Amino acid sequence: MAKSLLKKRTKIVATISDRNCEPAFLRKLHEAGMDVVRVNSAHLDTEGVRKIVGNVRSISDQIAILLDTKGPEIRTTSCNEPLKFLKGETVKVAGNASALTTHGVINVNYCDIAKYVPEGAVILIDDGELEIKITGREGKTLTGRIENDGILGSRKTVNIPQVRINLPSVSERDLGFIDLAVELDIEFIAHSFVRSKEDVMAVQRLLDKRSSAIKIIAKIENQQGVDNLAEIMDHSYGIMVARGDLAIEVPFERIPGIQRNIIARCIEKRKPVIVATQMLHSMIQNPRPTRAEVSDVANAVYSQTDALMLSGETAAGKYPVEAVRTMTRIASETEREKDQYLEMPAGTLSGPVSAYLAKVAVKTSIRIKARAILADTVNGTAIRNMAAFRGINPVISHCYSHRTMRELALSYGVIPIFIEKKMTVDEFIHVSVRELLKNYSMKDSDIIVVLAGNFSRGTGFSFIEVGTIDYLRERAGVTEHDLMA
Repeated sequence: MAKSLLKKRTKIVATISDRNCEPAFLRKLHEAGMDVVRVNSAHLDTEGVRKIVGNVRSISDQIAILLDTKGPEIRTTSCNEPLKFLKGETVKVAGNASALTTHGVINVNYCDIAKYVPEGAVILIDDGELEIKITGREGKTLTGRIENDGILGSRKTVNIPQVRINLPSVSERDLGFIDLAVELDIEFIAHSFVRSKEDVMAVQRLLDKRSSAIKIIAKIENQQGVDNLAEIMDHSYGIMVARGDLAIEVPFERIPGIQRNIIARCIEKRKPVIVATQMLHSMIQNPRPTRAEVSDVANAVYSQTDALMLSGETAAGKYPVEAVRTMTRIASETEREKDQYLEMPAGTLSGPVSAYLAKVAVKTSIRIKARAILADTVNGTAIRNMAAFRGINPVISHCYSHRTMRELALSYGVIPIFIEKKMTVDEFIHVSVRELLKNYSMKDSDIIVVLAGNFSRGTGFSFIEVGTIDYLRERAGVTEHDLMA
């Protein structure tokens, strides 16, 4: 049965747990609007990752997979049971990864913590659930005062705002998961707690050694990352605004402005951008979102982010499918109200001619009320260039590799489809129109903008044509027999 072109132009990334990743469940999420699966290595072992990836690949070759590393982070060690702390209590903090955390000593996995944390600094544990004001230091042990009542469980995150700590770019645990990502040939690695270009380059060197085409998404979740955004963008495929730790590391009232600024800069640089953390957090437990959450999702869409991400909502929530459907509905409705086009320079990411034709195609499709843009791509660069203009018409991108197809699952307004490479413009139009008529609800009067490349050289767009479905069908010689095949 023919389907509508696009539910929403904003893409959805959904976090999946190995405890709930059966093919039938994943298929429901995909049908509800999920475009990319996120696998969080911080909460999985290698077998869990293999299980998720295998199940995703079994239901569709169009779903991209993003593996989240732990990155250069500090966590508390395990404790035998949840520990209750009261405001005003004194506690010690020590860097001993092999020791249990107790009520008297909170141990962390970074041995040099006392070296970098000065008196007067604040340590926030578990996203601020427990706050400790440092009052002294003796050797490798810090002394602090509990600033609020709280309960501490095992292996909780540790943030120290405004304090720069010399952590390695890639942890030992990350090395193993990066190797696994290469083995499983996934599309993206989202590297956590990126502070500068060096953190991204460290991951890239590992990928280059393995001749891997995996793309790096840099997670911005501390002040250093915000300060060094320009150089980080230059060395990354895309950016994630990871608001959870970011709101701990910087004053929370700055988060909306930082988010808006990062999105704008990513669009300008033609870099995919994801907004993440607590988008529909209440739907972990409730079937409906709060009004504030609806507005939060809508504001990210108004800012024209490429993608939105769900975390606990789909990984451990009671209403995962409903959460994806809700985000799809909010995005779809908001997109009707936003600006139809971003006026910006054509850019030269895929060559001046290709970039200019991409801009012309988007503007033309809006002015003549076209139904869609048809385009081909070898490596996705020209399509990402076109997506940056944030037009209202879907870009049906015919990709000559499955990897490129899945990479474009993260790009705004793009419907990526795999086809065998054709050597002439006429062949491309024939295949494209045939597939369009077979798979989507189209009228003879629907106008389509066609962009194609120099097939002998693969140098981006070099050809543009506009016509109705009826005209293109006749021009390409698409017969009823072709549609039945």
